[in-house]
Order: sequence, then structure tokens, then C-alpha cells
Amino acid sequence: MFLRMLGAVVVIGMSLAGCNFKGVPDPDVSARDREWMSLVPQADVDPQFGRYMIDDPTGEPPGTIVVDQKSRLLYFVLPDRKAIRYGVAVGDEAYGWTGTAEVARKAEWPNWNPPAEMKARWPHVRFTEGGPNNPLGARALYLYENGRDTLYRIHGTNEPEKIGQAVSSGCIRMRNIDVIDLYNRTKVGARVIVK
Repeated sequence: MFLRMLGAVVVIGMSLAGCNFKGVPDPDVSARDREWMSLVPQADVDPQFGRYMIDDPTGEPPGTIVVDQKSRLLYFVLPDRKAIRYGVAVGDEAYGWTGTAEVARKAEWPNWNPPAEMKARWPHVRFTEGGPNNPLGARALYLYENGRDTLYRIHGTNEPEKIGQAVSSGCIRMRNIDVIDLYNRTKVGARVIVK
């Protein structure tokens, strides 16, 4: 039994030896960010959905955001063939969106005004001011395609326990600390690929 366990540990260690990733420190946050994030329920995040610097798997130019919905991962491409990988929650099958867009605007602790089709599905949803109870969380990146608002966002969440799942109405949700990190790195006009 011991030898089998030891063998398994050696195999796992050898398979991980080829991985090249490291954790990325939390970004600096304001006093308001700290206070409001402390009011959002905390959740343990599976380590596979943590924030890591890795070798770039996308081949896209620096500054590009790539969302891989199947793996529930978002990549922000850096220079020198590196990327930061974040865990995300994505749209469930009925509401997922794929395509290429650009970040047309960015907002801190944005207000949320659900679109008409969402209100029709869920009459209980309504306008919510920015803050810890807002489903858009700490930051939002607004995605436009050919100059038109797609109504899809990359944003924080007040449900961090759902990272790694297909649960949204199409938006890409991130832990608040992760979306702050991405927001700080992303320029208006950045290309976003959702596949």
C-alpha cells in the first residue's frame, strides 16, 4: 500500500514538474474596496481557479483577454509570452455568448440595471446601486462588438462560491479581488475573445 501511494506521489510530482506557474499577489485596494469586500460572503476557491502567472497558452498579443468557457478560465496576456490566469464563472448553456469584443468602458462598484429579457425571466430582479450587495461586484468591464453594447460584462460577484461553474446569464464573473487585478491591468479598447 505504501509503495503504491509513494508511486502515485512520484507520478503526480513528475507531471507537475513541467508546469510553469506562480501565484500573483493581490492588488492594492482602497479603504472602500476593503470595507465593501469584507461584507461579501467569503468562499473557498478551488486552487485550480486561483490567480496564477503562467506561460501564455493563447498566442494572442499582450493586453488581450481570452475567456475559455469550457475550462472556466480567463487569461490576460502579458509580454514575453506570459499570461495571468483567473478562475471564472460563465453563462450556463442557455445564455452563453461567444465572440470577439472590446472593452468600451470600465466601472468601479457599478450600478446594475438588468436587461429587459432578464427581468422577463426573473421578475424579482431590479436596479441595484453599486456596493457589496450588487451582483456586478467590485468592477465591471463592458463588452462592445462593432461599436454596440453586447450587454455582456466581465465583472465581480457577490457569489464567489460559484467560481468555476456555468451559472450566469452570459456574463463572466470573477472573484472581486481578481476583477480588481484585471481591471487595473486592462485598457479601454482591449480585445476580448470569448470561446
